[in-house]
Amino acid sequence: MMQPRRTSPLSPLVQAAPALPAAVLFFIGPGAAIVERSGIPFVVLAVVGALIGYAVFVAVAWLAWWRRTFWIDDDGDLRLDSGLIQRSARRLQLSRLQSVDIVAPFLARLAGLVEVRVEVAGSGDSRIILRYLTRADADALRGLILQVTRAEESDDAPQSQALAQVPAGRLLAGLLLRSVTAGLLLATILLLVVTSLSQGPAGLVLVIITGGLPILSVVTEFLANYDFRVARTREGLRIQRGLLSTQSRTIPPDRVHAVSIVSPLLWRHWGWVRVTVTIAGVQGDEVRPDVLIPVAPRDEALRLLAEVLPDVDVDALPFESAPSRARWRAPLTWRSLACAITPQVIATRSGRMTLRTSIAPHARVQSVRVTQGPWERRFGLATVHADVAPGPVDVAGRHLAEEDVAALAPREVDEMRRARLRG
Repeated sequence: MMQPRRTSPLSPLVQAAPALPAAVLFFIGPGAAIVERSGIPFVVLAVVGALIGYAVFVAVAWLAWWRRTFWIDDDGDLRLDSGLIQRSARRLQLSRLQSVDIVAPFLARLAGLVEVRVEVAGSGDSRIILRYLTRADADALRGLILQVTRAEESDDAPQSQALAQVPAGRLLAGLLLRSVTAGLLLATILLLVVTSLSQGPAGLVLVIITGGLPILSVVTEFLANYDFRVARTREGLRIQRGLLSTQSRTIPPDRVHAVSIVSPLLWRHWGWVRVTVTIAGVQGDEVRPDVLIPVAPRDEALRLLAEVLPDVDVDALPFESAPSRARWRAPLTWRSLACAITPQVIATRSGRMTLRTSIAPHARVQSVRVTQGPWERRFGLATVHADVAPGPVDVAGRHLAEEDVAALAPREVDEMRRARLRG
């Protein structure tokens, strides 16, 4: 299939780059005494020390790079051999492929390199990250992996159709107007006033720290989701995003186990929503890795939703609402609590400040549970849970009438059985 090969020869230079600031910090901190005794100007010693430290790290990284090879074997599996002292051999079954993502961290982008992340279904360490390849080599490897997985001819690059793009202004406004962020900023302003009146300027240090937390969260997500674009490709929905570090990932529709439409209070004036997804087996180590779109007009979000859940009309779901007595269990949210079952999906609704509509296809539901706490039992209420793969979407019809849950649970089991027979 593919002969063993190495990543780009520039990889050790990029991987050793963190040694430069680390060496400078050493001479500022623990190595300050060395600077004083030597009599050499700090700048000279710091530069020389940083270069020596960088050279050592490059040498070690080069040895590791030389001993690391990857290839696709005759069985169609991705193999990776690595290790200096202790050799490691890894093998991913591409027949269980979940995603092939191309990520461009900031330092790697400066060298014209990217990393390729290959992930398969399964527990434990089910991912291989290849650092670093040229963009052309990464695209070629990704195409080969998809060709092996789907046994398709790949002489032409997959065609894509743009579906949505999030303008920077809308993204920033959406992040600032999220219920949590807006609440923290409001609390910071109130704390600023109270502190300045009671403790004077000295107490403002705490306010600066507290106020920086929501701002830091906004900046982090803004950088991660900048220029967020969604396109339809032959493999699924291609998502590209990022400012300092760019990321490209593909969401195959058949891997989506559940979706959630999120509508914070301050977004409703503009009709904005966020769509999150649970993707089976995918490890999430990025900022909001399971966001289908971070902020979009509802109509645009529903068009994207139709790509992963076709034939589902969200606005026509036949919700059964919680009874009025549920106000004693959930006084703030009881009016929005509801559950719906159609031949295609089970859906639940919850929230007040932030409304959430969660949807899961019957074929992806793994089990159905009914729970009833003592407070629910007191008022004849119960909760039905549709368990899906681990992820950000929770499909649970909370605090519904006990008699409604008694009918909904077996109905969902029947729909699950029919969906599996059809599939």
